[in-house]
Amino acid sequence: MAAGLAYALALFLFFVVAWAASLVIETRSSSAVTSGLLAEGYTWAIVDGDGLQVILTGTAPNEAARFRAVNLAGSLVESTRLRDQFEVTPAAVTQAPRFSIEMLRNEDGIQLIGLLPDGTDRDSLMAAAAALVEPNELSDMLETAAYPAPDTWTRAFNFGLEALKALPRAKISISADQVAVTAIARSDQEKRDYESILAALRPDGVPMSVDITAPRPVLTPFTLRFVKDEGGARFDACSADSERAKAEIAAAATVAGATIEAQTCIVGLGVPSPSWSAATSAGIAAVAALGDATITFSDADVTLEAGESVSQETYDRVLGELRSALPDVFSLDAKLAEKAIAVATGPAEFTAVLNGQTGQVELRGRLTDQRGQDATESIAKALFGANKVYLATRLDPNLPDGWPLRVIAGLESLGELTEGTLLVRADLVEVKGTTGSALAKAKVAQILSNKLGKGQTFRVSVTYDKALDPLASLLTARECAEAVQAVLAANKIKFPPGSAEIDGDASKIIALLAKSLERCGQIKFEIAGHTDAQGSDDGNLALSQARAEAVLLALQGRQVDVSGMVAKGFGEGVPIADNGEEAGREANRRIAFSAVLPEPDTGNSPTEEAAKTAEPATGTASGLPDFSADKSPSVAPKEKTLVPKTRPAKQEG
Repeated sequence: MAAGLAYALALFLFFVVAWAASLVIETRSSSAVTSGLLAEGYTWAIVDGDGLQVILTGTAPNEAARFRAVNLAGSLVESTRLRDQFEVTPAAVTQAPRFSIEMLRNEDGIQLIGLLPDGTDRDSLMAAAAALVEPNELSDMLETAAYPAPDTWTRAFNFGLEALKALPRAKISISADQVAVTAIARSDQEKRDYESILAALRPDGVPMSVDITAPRPVLTPFTLRFVKDEGGARFDACSADSERAKAEIAAAATVAGATIEAQTCIVGLGVPSPSWSAATSAGIAAVAALGDATITFSDADVTLEAGESVSQETYDRVLGELRSALPDVFSLDAKLAEKAIAVATGPAEFTAVLNGQTGQVELRGRLTDQRGQDATESIAKALFGANKVYLATRLDPNLPDGWPLRVIAGLESLGELTEGTLLVRADLVEVKGTTGSALAKAKVAQILSNKLGKGQTFRVSVTYDKALDPLASLLTARECAEAVQAVLAANKIKFPPGSAEIDGDASKIIALLAKSLERCGQIKFEIAGHTDAQGSDDGNLALSQARAEAVLLALQGRQVDVSGMVAKGFGEGVPIADNGEEAGREANRRIAFSAVLPEPDTGNSPTEEAAKTAEPATGTASGLPDFSADKSPSVAPKEKTLVPKTRPAKQEG
C-alpha cells in the first residue's frame, strides 16, 4: 500500500509540474507574440494562449496586413503552435471616376482632353472635330474608363458637341453636373448670335454657364457730354476706358442728379489720357454746381457752356475751380450764354425733317451757294435714299462762316435716327428725334462734337424706342420655332389628293406663318414635307418634296426672306401615326418646320468685312457692352502733353 501511495503522489506531482511548465510557456509565448506585433504597429491583433497553442484573433485592414502579422508571429514561436483566426475588412466598392472633357478650339486647331465613360459616342466627337480643322490640327488626349455614364452625361455631352461646332474660339468644359462655355466673339452682333444659339441648345436638367466676350470698341473721338437743364441731368454721350473709370463717372453723375438709366458708359479704347475719369468727374461736378450747363469732352478738348440762368459770379467761381481740377493735357474752352435782349427776326437757319413712316426727308432753309446746295442734296440722297429727298432751300451768300460744315454735320447726325428734326443756326446745331438704336444718341453727340469742333454749341434730344429696335424684337431660335409650331398646331396646310398645290383655304395659314417668321431674323428653317403610306415610295417622296417647295414659294410670295430656308421631302418615311387608319394617314400628311442651327463661321462674313471699315458695334441685351469682370488698367499714354496740339484747320464746303 505504501508503494501505491508513493506512486500516486509522484503522479500528482508530475501533473502539477507539467501544468506549471505549460502555463509558463503559454504566458511567455503570448507575451512575446503580443510584444512583437505591437512593436510593428499591428494594434488590431489580439493574442491568446491555450496551452502550447497561440491563437491570433482580430480584424486586419486588408489581406496583406493579415499575412505579415501571421509571418511575424511565426518568427517568434513555432508556426505549428499558431492558430490563425484573423478576419479581414471587406474591400470597399471602387468609386467611379469623375468624367469630364475639355474642348479647346481656336485658330491653331482643336484639343480634346479628358476621361470618357463607356457608351460615349467618341466616334461622333472625333468626326465632328476633324470636320472643323485640318488633320494635323486635331489633338486627341481622351481616355476611356470602363464605368457606366452618369444619368445626365449624354445630354451634357451632346450639348458640348454642338457648341464646339458653333463656336470657332471657345473652351467648353463638360461634366455630368455642369457645362461651362467660355468663348470670344469678333463683334457684339456675333456675341448675340452665339448666345442665341447656345440658349436654343441648352440641355434640360444640366446647369450651364456661358461667358462670351467681345473686343472693346475703338471710340473716335473719345466723347463724354453731360447736360443739366430744366429736363434734368443726363448723358448725351459717355465713354470710359475701364470699368473702374465707368464707376467713378457714374458716381459723379449720381451726385449731379442723373438717373440710374443715364449712368451708362461705353467702355472702349482710344482714351486721350489716363486721367479721363478724374477730368470728366470734375466736369460733371462743375455742371452740377452751375445748375444749367453742358460740358463736352471730345478727346482732350473740353467745352463748357453755361446757361442764361447762371450768374456771372457763379460762372467765374466754378470755371476757376474746374481749370484747377483738370489735368494739364485737357484744354478748356468755356462761355456764358448772353442774356437775350430782343428776339431776332428772320434768323438764318436750315432745317431737315425725317419722316419715320415713309423715310422721306425734307430740306428747307438757307444754303450758301449752288455748289453747297448740290453737295447738301448729294449727301442727303446718300444718307436717306435718292428718291427720299425733298429739297426746298434758297441761297444766301451772307451766311456765317462754316455754315456748310454745320449743315453736313447735322445731316449725318440725323441719319442715325429713325425719325427726327435738324435745326442749324449760327449759334446752335440741334438734333431731335427717335431711334431704334440704344447707341444712336451717343453717336450723334460724337459726330457733332467731332465735325463742329471745339467750343461750338449743339444740342441733342434723342429718345430710344425699343419698339423700333430690330434686334430687340427678334426672337431666339427656340422662341421662333415655338411660334411657328403654335401656328401649325392650330392650323394645318392642306393639299388636294395627289397634288402639290396648296388648298385655297390655307392662304390664311401662310399669312400667319409669314407674320411669325418676320421676327425670326436670320434663323434658318427646314420645311419638311410628309405623306401617308399610300402609293409608291418614289411617288410619295417626289410629292412631299413638291409640297415642301410649294410652301416655301408661298412664303416668298408673302415677302418672307427665304434665303435661309430649305425645302425637303421625306415621303412616307417619318410617320407620326398609324397608316392603317384614315385618321393616322391624315395626321401623316403634313408640313413641318424645324430650326436649323447655323454652321460655324470660319471665314469673314460680309458683316465682318463691313465691321473692319465701320466703327465697331457695341451692346449687350441693354444695348451696351458688359465688361464687368474686366479689371485691366487704362491703356492710355502715360506722358503729359503740356500744351494741346493745334488741330488742323477745318475746310468748309
